[in-house]
Amino acid sequence: MNRRDVLRLAGAAASVPAASAAGAASAGFPDREAFFFPADLCYLDSGTMHPVSRGARAALDQYMSYRTVAKGRAPESGFDDDEVRAKFARLINADPAEIAYVQSTTAGENLILQALGLPARGAHVVTDTLHFFGSLPTYGELARNGVEVTWIKATKDGRILLDDIERAVRKGTRLVALSQVSTINGFEHDLKRVCEIAHAKGALVYADIVHAAGCVPVDVRATGVDFAACSGYKWLQGDFGLGFLYVRRDRQALLRPPQLGYYGLSAFTPHYLPYDPPADPPGEQVVDYARRDDAQGLFGIGTYSHTGLALLNHSLDYIQRLTVPAIQAHAQALTTRLKDELPRRGHELLTPQDARTPMVACTLKDARKRLAGPLKEAGVRITLSANRFRVSVSVFNGMDDIERLLAALPRA
Repeated sequence: MNRRDVLRLAGAAASVPAASAAGAASAGFPDREAFFFPADLCYLDSGTMHPVSRGARAALDQYMSYRTVAKGRAPESGFDDDEVRAKFARLINADPAEIAYVQSTTAGENLILQALGLPARGAHVVTDTLHFFGSLPTYGELARNGVEVTWIKATKDGRILLDDIERAVRKGTRLVALSQVSTINGFEHDLKRVCEIAHAKGALVYADIVHAAGCVPVDVRATGVDFAACSGYKWLQGDFGLGFLYVRRDRQALLRPPQLGYYGLSAFTPHYLPYDPPADPPGEQVVDYARRDDAQGLFGIGTYSHTGLALLNHSLDYIQRLTVPAIQAHAQALTTRLKDELPRRGHELLTPQDARTPMVACTLKDARKRLAGPLKEAGVRITLSANRFRVSVSVFNGMDDIERLLAALPRA
């Protein structure tokens, strides 16, 4: 890192609150020692899949020892289900009663749609083209089944305008669905303002926070968002198959989930086995049960990944110890360098210059064909799409990684 990069790093850190910049400096970024990396790999693709840390791997090993039951003596699993849910709740300023485990972000989004009774003919839903591309067919299906779906298109500089949202949401709109931070380009909605616009017209708001939780501040209380979901394998530094669904406490009574499973129950008393208590009053019922009065009661259907819980139990502590503002400040220093330099090399930014997220994307025709070879040869890993490339930085990246990418990246 040369003097110019040091000054650039300081300037980027100065663009966030002083406490955040101080936190970034004291946290000792980049934290390479916490992760497993071969010397020949420059990994700038955490937005696709975040590496598992050494500490999380140790937590997983402890859990696998528990599941193996070596020599007939079972150790402790190393985590408590409710404790992990509470850790995530603290991360986004929620109450644990507002959090349910789900398989993935997409599963959480679909559960909310179903619980709101969608599709319903004549209902109106608003979404945008910077929402997760995997969710777009979901809203296409809603449209095929009688829902009026309004699509807000991004501007040329990669934004969804609040004025366009205000025009799209009307009295009778059921839901506004968006990604707080877009997987496409790192654009971040002003979620608080979106919620104010929607709520003023009686609409609810769902936010995909998979590219926000763990890397930019998420405060569900401050924004007023009604529902949010994220998976564990991106910025939460866990694995596939386990995520979280947030359901605002005062919105839970509005939902009618079509499913109920054992993990959503607060009480279960059978009446069909020997020595079971008789039903009271006597009747044909074989079991008495009660649904939990929380988000898990609404959406806790069946078992969920305990290997995922083991990883998240560690990684959520790790994120809280570093603090999200410090993580964000560190990432901004790196992305500022990219946003300054990439246009000089002929690359057209898809990411707004003022974005404070850890991703920078550019449009480039035949990006995968043109860049796959040079980047592989240089040992640099980023997201390559047909006509777009995206760089996403994390806690283990330093300015040397950015310079290595720039040196390997052909000019447009």
